[in-house]
Amino acid sequence: MASIVEGPLSKWTNVMKGWQYRWFVLDYNAGLLSYYTSKDKMMRGSRRGCVRLRGAVIGIDDEDDSTFTITVDQKTFHFQARDADEREKWIHALEETILRHTLQLQGLDSGFVPSVQDFDKKLTEADAYLQILIEQLKLFDDKLQNCKDDEQRKKIETLKETTNSMVESIKHCIVLLQIAKDQSNAEQHADGLISTINPVDAIYQPSPLEPVISTMPSQTVLPPEPAQLCKSEQRPSSLPVGPVLATLGHHQTPTPNSTGTDLYNHYSSGSASVLTHSSSGNSLKRPDTTESLNSSMSNGTSDADLFDSHDDRDDEGEAGSVEEHKSVIMHLLSQVRLGMDLTKVVLPTFILERRSLLEMYADFFAHPDLFVSISDQKDPRDRMVQVVKWYLSAFHAGRRGSVAKKPYNPILGEIFQCHWTLPNDTEENTELVSEGPVPWVSKNSVTFVAEQVSHHPPISAFYAECFNKKIQFNAHIWTKSKFLGMSIGVHNIGQGCVSCLDYDEHYILTFPNGYGRSILTVPWVELGGECSINCSKTGYSANIVFHTKPFYGGKKHRITAEIFSPNDKKSFCSIEGEWNGVMYAKYASGENMVFVDTKKLPIIKKKVRKLEDQNEYESRCLWKDVTFNLKIRDIDAATEAKHRLEERQRAEARERKEKEIQWETRLFHEDGECWVYDEPLLKRLGAAKH
Repeated sequence: MASIVEGPLSKWTNVMKGWQYRWFVLDYNAGLLSYYTSKDKMMRGSRRGCVRLRGAVIGIDDEDDSTFTITVDQKTFHFQARDADEREKWIHALEETILRHTLQLQGLDSGFVPSVQDFDKKLTEADAYLQILIEQLKLFDDKLQNCKDDEQRKKIETLKETTNSMVESIKHCIVLLQIAKDQSNAEQHADGLISTINPVDAIYQPSPLEPVISTMPSQTVLPPEPAQLCKSEQRPSSLPVGPVLATLGHHQTPTPNSTGTDLYNHYSSGSASVLTHSSSGNSLKRPDTTESLNSSMSNGTSDADLFDSHDDRDDEGEAGSVEEHKSVIMHLLSQVRLGMDLTKVVLPTFILERRSLLEMYADFFAHPDLFVSISDQKDPRDRMVQVVKWYLSAFHAGRRGSVAKKPYNPILGEIFQCHWTLPNDTEENTELVSEGPVPWVSKNSVTFVAEQVSHHPPISAFYAECFNKKIQFNAHIWTKSKFLGMSIGVHNIGQGCVSCLDYDEHYILTFPNGYGRSILTVPWVELGGECSINCSKTGYSANIVFHTKPFYGGKKHRITAEIFSPNDKKSFCSIEGEWNGVMYAKYASGENMVFVDTKKLPIIKKKVRKLEDQNEYESRCLWKDVTFNLKIRDIDAATEAKHRLEERQRAEARERKEKEIQWETRLFHEDGECWVYDEPLLKRLGAAKH
């Protein structure tokens, strides 16, 4: 690249509280970005200021294609280019400059004692060589594809597995060296942080997904493993792979996982196995998910004895664990680059939320009374308004605290089941919906089931129903995560369908994206993107925009929405407010009212079978060891438990591949671009009529 790049940009100034035109000069050799009030002032050498780029971090926002930030020495500078192409040109030149001055080694005089900065340089250099090694690993796949000789093929596979194992060891060594350095040089911690720009493509595997964290309902989330010893289970899908219009991220996290994206594992020594590995026969068999609960549902057993309504987040502190582990996060960031897909990046265990992404999706029904009341409305217009009201109330419950954390990435075949008792439910309503997704609860309850139906790409499917109200909901979400510098974005690709069976109406809706912001300080979550709700039968529709906070000014968590009558271009209802606060509606008639007040809406806690009654593939049972150790703050034990669970999944995938056994989903099946519950209420009611 040219040693000097120059041109106009706008720079945000806090003095004037606005954008100001400046002429910028990027000196590649000096590692400086200088700015002048005009090109003429530049010619005369009258510099206004400069930004030193060594160790800087570039940040972008997917919701705005012209602005970017540079963060260095605990200061953040905001810039605005003319358009997306201009921004791309500057970011490319800046990243090249930052990378050069991060990797640059100074000559050492004899007798010179290496400093923390020199140590960092060596770590960065090791990362660079690791990148080269991982790039070479990709050649194995080409050779395997073209190899016809079985014996030669086995040799290549053995070599690939050994090399992959070595690469993983090197990665963990680099993380441990970073931790050791920070522990012994606490006073120089700030100076020891390595650049987040070093692009180790080793972890980058272009796939039909693409974007940043997590996520929120990204599953941060967004959640994959590092370079694997074997290729993970691949499930063909006809889901769209292009960018989704105005959806968060480009996860995943969206993580939600997410996402999605897992945290970087460190090895801990000598831990006993925390998971009971089922026999190969049982692990490959499709289990019976309607297993009887007679043993625990004998006469006289109370609801409290059978179900657990406790949420592990209720006693989860928001302490600054991110600060405590910043060195690990900085090392993780050194492995990624702007716009990179985080599907193959493993995140640190200490930022996990102590529940699975599948359980997080159940938060859509934290207000089950709003959901079932959709079918109570007699007019199609009122039903559309009620669908929008339930939809806008469905996001705040997923974020309990102010600090963003990422749910576990579900493993293939994982199931989560729960139900809600409606506020007006009485003990007389005891008839069980035995053929439903949660067969041990009454027909007046709202029942929910979710399954991880695909691992690569990470797709979760979930279904809810209320038998007595004749209403059901079916959805699938594919999370794609993307790195945005100081943020992680999670695209939630997919759709949901609310079905009012008495009216034969189906409301198709999409989901917003999730962003994890300020990932080096106190992370927080926001939603962003344009969503829609459409009913083809009635013609009613709604457009909803989740607004991300701009670089300058503005409020967090804003939403605006418009509800339209059939064939009308002008909405009959406009909504604005905050998705985690109060939202106000203004009707064309002139009526103004509070539409949803999430601060006053009581959250009805879901009820989940107790651990001892759960099957081994149910979320809380699968992740119980990770959850327990996170709860007692034993990060090493939690990481080990998580690692063993993931290794078990890989081993089962290898076994299926060797035995040529196709993975069978438990409760859902693929139908075109959607994943559909096998026995929805609509199908069961139809069968009962015949």
